[in-house]
Amino acid sequence: MNKTGLFYATGTEKTAAIARKIVEAFGDDAIDVVPVERAWKKEFERYEYLVAGTSTWFDGELPSYWDEMMPELQTLDLSGKKAAIFGLGDQVNYPDNFVDGIGLLAEVFKACGAELAGYTSTEGYYFNQSKGMKDGRFLGLAIDPETQPEKTDGRIRRWVEELKKEGFGS
Repeated sequence: MNKTGLFYATGTEKTAAIARKIVEAFGDDAIDVVPVERAWKKEFERYEYLVAGTSTWFDGELPSYWDEMMPELQTLDLSGKKAAIFGLGDQVNYPDNFVDGIGLLAEVFKACGAELAGYTSTEGYYFNQSKGMKDGRFLGLAIDPETQPEKTDGRIRRWVEELKKEGFGS
């Protein structure tokens, strides 16, 4: 078993595509993929390093698969663990809640005792506001597959390299 688990909804096309790219960037055997639809408390607590992916729906909401997990997530003890979050959004059509999902997941993981990792710069993005941002940085990796798909691979590669320096994927 690896020390790093990647959690995302396997039935979501765009989030799944980004998750596959992240797995490739780490190396196919470096992390375990855990479908969030089938994850339980023990799966989250099993790993030392957690990578969680989500899109942002509607007016800044978590997709139903994460939203339904919230009651269980809030009971986790993630003390001593690191969590990195990646999120998808559309900064042109939803500039007032771009990648809010990152912030919503970050809030829960921090409340459960996890240390957040993988902060990224907001440079090169154009949006009005985001719950996924604090102190001028994103609380994880922000991906806009709608208006900046050409930047996705480079952003993933740089993010994964930073996470590896913090012990993810080892």
